[in-house]
Amino acid sequence: MNLLLAGLGASLGAMLRYAITNYGKRHWEWIGKRFSNLPIPTLFINLTGAFILGLIFGIGTSIFFYALVGTGALGGYTTFSTMNTELVELYKSENYRGLAFYAIFSYLGGVILVFLGFYVGKFL
Repeated sequence: MNLLLAGLGASLGAMLRYAITNYGKRHWEWIGKRFSNLPIPTLFINLTGAFILGLIFGIGTSIFFYALVGTGALGGYTTFSTMNTELVELYKSENYRGLAFYAIFSYLGGVILVFLGFYVGKFL
């Protein structure tokens, strides 16, 4: 049962990621340009995913909910591979400032937001 829940959640998360990425590329380009051409849609997706994962972990949800949302939806929603590909692209384009910002915002921001979500979940 958990396998099916995770698969269903992953499908929903991937569709949401696709929609946000396309929307962000059309409407958030100006933000990325202000910050050394950062890929804002992927950054937004990964940071919000980190916060939500911390939140549901902090709340202490059931194994079924965690399979559906934590493993499934957020696994399909967030994208470590795309982020690392974008880091390589920033390096290849010699945008070292953007590379540093994106790496720091992604990794450090993700850890901070997981903890923040966890503590918010503990207080709910």
